[in-house]
Amino acid sequence: MIEALKEAKKAYAKKEVPVGAVIVKDDKIIARAHNLRETKKNVLAHAEILCIDKACKKLKSWRLDGCIMYVTLYPCQMCFGAIKQSRVEKVFFGALDSNTYEYDKDLFEYIENNECSQILRDFFKELRKE
Repeated sequence: MIEALKEAKKAYAKKEVPVGAVIVKDDKIIARAHNLRETKKNVLAHAEILCIDKACKKLKSWRLDGCIMYVTLYPCQMCFGAIKQSRVEKVFFGALDSNTYEYDKDLFEYIENNECSQILRDFFKELRKE
């Protein structure tokens, strides 16, 4: 989660919603990404989607069997679908979205991380000041 938080901080510095993700296979990070929707002017540029894309290229496969994702915020429905389709084995997330009530506990595991929640609160607090 520390590496995913580093990615979230990169997004924050770019005035992007601070979400970061990493994908691990065989105890090695094979992909990392952070939100870039504003930068790329692309609705698909979520941290999870970008990270999955990088991992697929690295493994030369759309199947991410045996991979684990760490993401700072519970994924939106678009990212949830991409994660399921990519066959990621497990997803650990550090913060719940206020819209998250139920989640697939077989695939997703909440590892509460105050820093993951705090960076999001700080970002939106700053955004409201502008």
